[in-house]
Amino acid sequence: MPKSIISEGKTSTEAIEKGLKELKVSRNQVDIKILEEKKKSFFNILEPHVVKVELTLKEKEEKQTTVKKAKTENVSKEDLEKAKKEINTFLSEFLKQIADTITYEISEEENVVHVLITGEESTRLIGYRGESLNSLQTILTTIANKGRESNVKVILDIGEYKDARKKTLEDLASKIERTVTKTGKAITLEPMTAYERKIIHTKLQDSKTVKTHSIGENENRRVVISRK
Repeated sequence: MPKSIISEGKTSTEAIEKGLKELKVSRNQVDIKILEEKKKSFFNILEPHVVKVELTLKEKEEKQTTVKKAKTENVSKEDLEKAKKEINTFLSEFLKQIADTITYEISEEENVVHVLITGEESTRLIGYRGESLNSLQTILTTIANKGRESNVKVILDIGEYKDARKKTLEDLASKIERTVTKTGKAITLEPMTAYERKIIHTKLQDSKTVKTHSIGENENRRVVISRK
């Protein structure tokens, strides 16, 4: 049976967004059914407006999510060692073409391969707002998983760029939270990667005055911050 949850909100949009956040999926990955909508009338005007929706993960997505999770959890020590070796082989040749001053470290933690690239010229690999970094991480992930059943996760950082970017985004989220709280007007951020959107969502998830949701598709997906 496909996974289903029931979510509530003051509007159908709010209820759906809560459900999507709980399932950690996008809107096109679920079937949505409005179960109940308690509308205000003259006699119950003081009662809260409640909408209940049922979100059911599409069968294909359910299977893909289950399989992906199982593969990630079942990564063998042998696969991790092979992945690190192949990443090392690639980087040793690739980085020579960029600069002799660039160095790298490959480590492993909780079945995840971590790659840290450092050096004076390493910032050339970051790109505009991390675009080149993300592309290189995708390449390393492909190399790590070539010809393997399990799913080896690879996390790349260059000159600790991600820590600096995280702080920048968290500061931005706090600033916009204050603005939206004061003006009551929603603010839509520029397109961001899934990693960057998650930073914004996480930073504001416990806010008492604002809420967040994402809109758009693929590279145009962006975060909207609005008043609760």
